[in-house]
Amino acid sequence: MTKKKPPELKKGIFTISLDFELIWGTVDLFGVENFRQACELERAEVVDRLLELFTEFEIPATWCVVGHLFLDNCQSEENKKHPEITRPRHKWHEDDWFTHDPCSDEANAPLFYGKSLVEKILNNPVKQEIGSHSFSHIIFGDEGCSSESARTDIAECVKAARDLDVKLNSFAFPRDRVGHLDVLKEFGFTAYRGAIPKWYEQGEERSVVKRLAHLWDVVTAAPPPVVLPEYEENGLLNIPGSMIFFPMHGIRRYIPMSLRIKRARKGLDLAAEQKRIFHLWFHPTNMAFEIEQMFGGLRAILQYATELRQKGVLETLSMSEITGLNS
Repeated sequence: MTKKKPPELKKGIFTISLDFELIWGTVDLFGVENFRQACELERAEVVDRLLELFTEFEIPATWCVVGHLFLDNCQSEENKKHPEITRPRHKWHEDDWFTHDPCSDEANAPLFYGKSLVEKILNNPVKQEIGSHSFSHIIFGDEGCSSESARTDIAECVKAARDLDVKLNSFAFPRDRVGHLDVLKEFGFTAYRGAIPKWYEQGEERSVVKRLAHLWDVVTAAPPPVVLPEYEENGLLNIPGSMIFFPMHGIRRYIPMSLRIKRARKGLDLAAEQKRIFHLWFHPTNMAFEIEQMFGGLRAILQYATELRQKGVLETLSMSEITGLNS
């Protein structure tokens, strides 16, 4: 099969994708309590502040939403939670994949449901794209996720989005591990965020050496890769990531915010100079750690992108807008 010609870029592009998951992103590893406070702050403050920034700087971001957050409630059926979804067999999680799902509602279990937040994103003055981050954060790129598990998960996600009149086009893989591209194509997706094209981001294993290499790039403010979109043989457009906006918790809280900003500015400059894409991504949950520093850093990045846009050398587009450049 001949690959389609990728979109032609007439100037640099800045795109932002967010993995919006609340507690679904970590519950299989840490349970509910470990990230409860961060997710509560995400609901109470982070989403609103992100939308305010994107509106101020006219940024059409792509929010890749865990599909369970499209719901405001759910119930078990004959004592089984979401029986329509074939369970994955991830080695680190022996319990039922939905063991933590409260089968309740947004008022009583707000970390598991997010319909009101999704509606807020949809109603933002500067249009935001709603993409997918799977329905239940199954790790598509892991050997424990079968084709049927991926298919039933995506089917439920597409259904939940449709109930909000949302057509899903763009996809970000849970834990950034790519898998089952044929299933995405089957359900009408047109683009996905591929792994950052650096050697330490390739493959499934996240070794100490790879983590240290990534950390070295951050602390030295090494220029992040700027990327070109490329079609897969099945017609899906891969828009690889360039840089994750590192959170400030754990050892990473000792990395000065100035280095994150400096590195992002280098990426924006390169995108403008080379007519490529600087693709920044992050989890809204992580904005809840050292929240003022994180939002101050993001503001500085968006301000610089706006300056380049005003000079006519950079566009700010969502993932679906990039996909539609040649259509």
